Amino acid sequence: MIERYTLPEMGRVWSDAHKYELWCEVETLVVEAHAAAGTIPAEVVEPIRKAPPPTPERVDEIEAVTQHDVIAFLSAWADNTEPREAAAYVHFGMTSSDLLDTALAVQLVEATDILLAKADTLVAALRDHALRHRNTLRVGRTHGIHAEPDVWGHRVADFAFAMARSRDRLRQARAAVGVMAISGAVGTYSNIDPEVERHVARKLDLKAADVSTQVVIRDGISEWVNAQALMATVCEAIALEVRHGQRTEVRELSEAFGKGQKGSSAMPHKKNPILSERICGLARVVRGQMVPVMEGIPLWHERDISHSSVERVALPDTSITTDYLLHLTTRLVTGLVVDADRMRVNLDSTGGLIYTSTVLLELVEAGMSRDDAAYPLVQRAAMETWQTLDTVPETRKSTVFRDTLRRHAQEAGIELDEAGLDAVCRPERFVQRLGPVFDRLATLS
Repeated sequence: MIERYTLPEMGRVWSDAHKYELWCEVETLVVEAHAAAGTIPAEVVEPIRKAPPPTPERVDEIEAVTQHDVIAFLSAWADNTEPREAAAYVHFGMTSSDLLDTALAVQLVEATDILLAKADTLVAALRDHALRHRNTLRVGRTHGIHAEPDVWGHRVADFAFAMARSRDRLRQARAAVGVMAISGAVGTYSNIDPEVERHVARKLDLKAADVSTQVVIRDGISEWVNAQALMATVCEAIALEVRHGQRTEVRELSEAFGKGQKGSSAMPHKKNPILSERICGLARVVRGQMVPVMEGIPLWHERDISHSSVERVALPDTSITTDYLLHLTTRLVTGLVVDADRMRVNLDSTGGLIYTSTVLLELVEAGMSRDDAAYPLVQRAAMETWQTLDTVPETRKSTVFRDTLRRHAQEAGIELDEAGLDAVCRPERFVQRLGPVFDRLATLS
């Protein structure tokens, strides 16, 4: 049965209910700090702490009148506070951005931890898949054209290390977004002691901003979005490889195809790379959030709210989409069908042309001039091989280039070292030095 994606963890992080829980927590911590310093009466702390968060519906109802979300929240929460008079000390010395940015920092850290756990799972899946296929020969391709022999595990190892680096970038970005500020209007601490900010930061395991001007500048949040865009694009690179490998003419790879699954409403034979195509499409959505979020760095003077409307869409959408992409890509990798036999057929399909690089070097080592003799000879034989491949029986196809090369050499009066060419015209010859790559991969975590 195909595992389905659900959104309980990431969905809760960005839910209004959770946001108001965090707002209550931040405000309560501020009240505690004020009371400890003797700024406000100590007896108001407990009623405020016990007041349940307001419902999103109640906040929405008040905001429809106030047109201000924080004021609507404070009013709705005050209605839940007994005695209500205690609520007068909530938000004492603060401005809206103190609450918004501090709670947002918690949400960003929570979302990041969910993504990091899923990235760990994907890195492990890629690592294990690559190690299983460290000896699975295939043809390497450059520009989409057959190049030299390779192994499938080598290609996947590249993805594994790239995903690990992407995960590490996101881990660094976690520190960049785990930054809060409670510094009052324009960030000068005019009505609030910096110790209040330090108290809240300690309790929430966040870092107090080195400086804030009512808002925390958005370079850290931009770094966070950009880290996810890179991660999503690595997912796309994996998916693109599968899309090519599943093409009818290639048939080296295929996505898992479950019992009862249908590929086309009109053509019953179809098995399409739908997961890979979905991954490639959604990666564009994540990349598309980079510029709008970065444009929240330059604001008018100490603060405006042009960043706010963007972030209410971009930040949840980025992390939710990346979360889904990691889920899809892990599912793609763990269910991937690798046809090793077909890979070998494709490797041999160009008649040995994939060995031209080592043949060239063998001729040079035998004493031939590279530019004047060896390269022209090998290229003439290769170009003729391209033209004759379709006329050669499959049983002889893998040796076409060698036969053509031998004839051109004879015509030029050149004697080939057939034993030397036998030694270099083997696919295993091309991958024999990859051991250290897989040794490094085996330690990847």
